[in-house]
Amino acid sequence: MDTTDLRVFEAVARLGGMGRAAAELHTVQSNVTARIRALEAELGVPLFDRHARGVTLTPAGRRLLPYAERAQRLVAEAAAAARDDGVPRGPLAIGSLETTAAMHLAPMLAAYARAFPEVDLVLRTGTTREMVEEVLAERVDGAFVCGPVEHADLATELAYREELALMAAPGIRDAASALAPEGMRIIVLRAGCSYRQRLEALLARRGVVGPRMLEFGTLEAIFGAVEAGLGVTLLPARLVPRVLAAGRLAVHRLPPAEAMVETVFVRRREARLSSALAAFLDQARRRPAVAA
Repeated sequence: MDTTDLRVFEAVARLGGMGRAAAELHTVQSNVTARIRALEAELGVPLFDRHARGVTLTPAGRRLLPYAERAQRLVAEAAAAARDDGVPRGPLAIGSLETTAAMHLAPMLAAYARAFPEVDLVLRTGTTREMVEEVLAERVDGAFVCGPVEHADLATELAYREELALMAAPGIRDAASALAPEGMRIIVLRAGCSYRQRLEALLARRGVVGPRMLEFGTLEAIFGAVEAGLGVTLLPARLVPRVLAAGRLAVHRLPPAEAMVETVFVRRREARLSSALAAFLDQARRRPAVAA
């Protein structure tokens, strides 16, 4: 068994067929079939169940797949390490919460792009859960997420510390009124959003369990729903000027113990630190951790 065998196996498993894998690997189906049969013979176990629609993994195949994927990543990482001469260049994928991207990252990303024009920088946004999964799957090199994050495979460092605020429709006088249980509805991003989880915990401490939820995909949609009186939301206070200046929402501060939140940068602990990522982290560390 060598890395080529594992590459062929991974392609067949991912694509669900010998022919589809052959097309991706730019070879003929007979070569793929022969390699899979030889690998099964070497291991002494069947890796795939064959059927009319293609193939599916056997229990042995499912056990082998994570190692095959890891081997492909390691080979790619070894090649990248050999080519990395210390000058930041090549692909760099960074993940972020949408709020962090909107409030903090634009100036830093612009400065980074000017300083390192040979880096192909990509920014992806999502919830904390989604971004952690992206980092663990090595689809992004690192991500800004809501802390704390505790995972044996992840290294974390503080990026920003900031205040959250309760946002409600105009005319709601205080936080107590906004959090009254009668007809309580919360306006949130999709499941996995850390601010959503904090708002649910905040309500639970006040005896409001299982509030009705309205999910939206963007901050602007959330602002519109709250402005229309459909419910309340919990977001960084730094967004307040954006909505308060137009008189769109009422914003209520919370006790510090409930309001303060940390944004951390996470990356795989064992992953190679490329020159592009090292330069990005160096630039990020120069910015104040406490949001103004």
